[in-house]
Amino acid sequence: MKSALYQQDVAATAALALPWDKLQGKTVLITGASGLIGSFLIDVLMQQNHTQQRDCHIIALGRSEAHAKARFDAYWEDEHFTFVSHDVNLPLTDVAIADVDFVLHLASNTHPVAYANDPIGTITANIIGTQNLLEFAVAHHAQRFAFASSNEIYGENRGDVELFKEDYCGYIDSNTLRAGYPESKRAGEALCQAYKRQKGLDVVIPRLTRSYGPTLARSDTKAMTQFIRNGVAREDIVLKSAGTQHYSYTYVADAVSGLLMVLLAGVNGEAYNIADQASNVMLKDVAAMIAQESGNQVVFELPDAVEQAGFSKATKALLDPSKLQALGWHAQFDMATGLAHTLQILRAEA
Repeated sequence: MKSALYQQDVAATAALALPWDKLQGKTVLITGASGLIGSFLIDVLMQQNHTQQRDCHIIALGRSEAHAKARFDAYWEDEHFTFVSHDVNLPLTDVAIADVDFVLHLASNTHPVAYANDPIGTITANIIGTQNLLEFAVAHHAQRFAFASSNEIYGENRGDVELFKEDYCGYIDSNTLRAGYPESKRAGEALCQAYKRQKGLDVVIPRLTRSYGPTLARSDTKAMTQFIRNGVAREDIVLKSAGTQHYSYTYVADAVSGLLMVLLAGVNGEAYNIADQASNVMLKDVAAMIAQESGNQVVFELPDAVEQAGFSKATKALLDPSKLQALGWHAQFDMATGLAHTLQILRAEA
């Protein structure tokens, strides 16, 4: 992305006081490389290579080479970047990759229409795909495996806490279509613990909350993403509920810095919430912020059946970030700034 503001956010993230030395001369495999989190992460790592001579080799895994080439054209001939076309639901035994030091599994369906239209693929990427990557990590002597989990594993708030700590477990009705995503993320976490115990693999579990930013996928159907598209086009913001859902949100730059802190400084076997209490906002207030920035208004519209089937039933999901903050991580962007940057960058890229 050519936007000066985007490059500024990448540079600011790459300049944070993280334990970057642990990546010196290392090889990092990233699935979901072209996604919201993966693409920003790769930009940050390549920035570290450029400014700090980190000599970190990135292997980007994705299903579409054409999409990846369009996104990572600036790196395509760089000796520190390699793209591998592969579906994580298939074993990596035939993929010609030498030993790796870090494996980050970020590939997953992450939005309502995908949950409703591809429930099987949603589940398999988080279970079969995770096992394939875990087997690969063991076979290739990885120093550490990171499984990108989700705030959705907490289920619905039972009304007994305000913030979800990492040991919280709320209600999920597993006998529903929508349960495929949170239940498969829970199973993926359990697989990580099994490989830690049985195979001696070093694992960490960063739990991402509702993340947003200019690297969002064009196919994403989350409410936040639809608001952003409306805001970029300076159209009215369409709210498909009362908007009283109270969630934690994270700007992509903070999601990536949190992910890197967990990868490089987290304790083997531990899960960490990546969230910031300054970005705990009701959905209707998110809509209002975007409407204000774009000079429009919020209007109400009923969701269609496919959207409704993919909606989360949780009405309050606020994460406690204190465990990650104890490692030294702090968010750099509040909600208003993150949204403003997202809209400005996407307009510049249009």
